[in-house]
Amino acid sequence: MFRTLLRSMTAVLLTAAAALTLAPGAEAHPASPTVRATDPSTAGSFPVAYTDLTVSAAGRSYSARVWYPGTTAGANAPVAAGAHPGLAFGHGFFQAITQYESLLKHYASWGVITVAPKSQGGLFPSHSAFADDLNAALTWLTTQNTTSGSRFADRVDTGKLALSGHSMGGGAALVAAGRNPAVKSVTTLAAAETNPSAVAASATLGIPVQYVGGSADSIAGVAANQQKMYDAKPSHTQLRVITGGFHCGFEDSSGIGCDSGTVTRAVQLKLTYGVTTSWLLHTLGADTSLYDQVWGSAAQNLPGVVYSAKP
Repeated sequence: MFRTLLRSMTAVLLTAAAALTLAPGAEAHPASPTVRATDPSTAGSFPVAYTDLTVSAAGRSYSARVWYPGTTAGANAPVAAGAHPGLAFGHGFFQAITQYESLLKHYASWGVITVAPKSQGGLFPSHSAFADDLNAALTWLTTQNTTSGSRFADRVDTGKLALSGHSMGGGAALVAAGRNPAVKSVTTLAAAETNPSAVAASATLGIPVQYVGGSADSIAGVAANQQKMYDAKPSHTQLRVITGGFHCGFEDSSGIGCDSGTVTRAVQLKLTYGVTTSWLLHTLGADTSLYDQVWGSAAQNLPGVVYSAKP
């Protein structure tokens, strides 16, 4: 019964408020080391480092963890040489960012600097404020790139910025993208409708957007959420549905109120790593060899994932 009530609360609380426009400028940077993602579902070649800090930018301030490609693995290691793409990732409703550690470490291993805000984690989150927090993360990265003494100085490719998120965070990522012309690509996991509307935001986006869902998701199901977003989005978009995938299967573990599917978490996460990493690297121009894994026969015939696209 408690699980049912919590799901009901999740659905009700997937509503909040809206506002902020960011437009960080892009500038030329040396390219990051070329990595050919022959199998983006496996770990990349970079050691994975992280740091915990306070993001302060664009009038926002919050705690966050940043996962990034390092010279060595572990806390506060130097950033690997070159300029790397930047990503802001939004957590789901009432979920800690540690629930997504394996995914965010995976992106870092492929050379993506990923900022995960810890904000809007309570029972009454503002989706609009969360969208602003995600954009502030990208603004912060852009500023850090030119800040003398920063760990990230000259290490961010500010022309390759993206947004992502799970559930509420996925919806907020779409809202954020509609407010930020610096964003070049979006990928979402079980994106849930938000207030302001993620469906309406999808209709305004001209950049590439990927919607990933699970066919067994009983919390933010495909038909009521990602399908509507995909249908609203003009071209340069795709909907990838993991057969038997479930809402909490995009996380490292399940808590109270979570659902289940017909595939294992390990299988779902591996498929998620592959389809989202190839999307980010390809659409951000970090790896031009990945067309087939994003739009071609390899994508269309990937076992366990139903493919719909408007290239």
